[in-house]
Amino acid sequence: MLQKFYAAEAAYIAAGGMGKASFDEIAECLDPEVVMHQAPGLPYGGTWRGPRGIEEFMAAMSEAWRSLEFFEQRFVVDGDAVVVLNRGRLQARATGRVLDTSVMQMITVKDGLIAEMVPFYWDTAAVADTLRSQ
Repeated sequence: MLQKFYAAEAAYIAAGGMGKASFDEIAECLDPEVVMHQAPGLPYGGTWRGPRGIEEFMAAMSEAWRSLEFFEQRFVVDGDAVVVLNRGRLQARATGRVLDTSVMQMITVKDGLIAEMVPFYWDTAAVADTLRSQ
């Protein structure tokens, strides 16, 4: 299910987000009470609740990023808790700049669906710098 989610997320962002891509495949992976906590220093930081909130988050991500490529994903599973280490490359939509980085996510799964996501970026300042227009 998480691999399906990541593939759908990358496709959604590459297509340009809300109004340009279907959110259906992402929504199929989400618990109705899903919550995502993003670092407050990011342009899309904050807490996003429910599938509608995640769709709004994905829209904000799509405005920021043109593409997400994952080179490596490691999954560590302990019951309903999953830790995912994502190494990849993000390309900013506005600047075209590229960031090679790592993001670790703590994910809670409930009944086979994502119930909570808490991402930890290796370098939030590098994310902001990559997105910032000069």
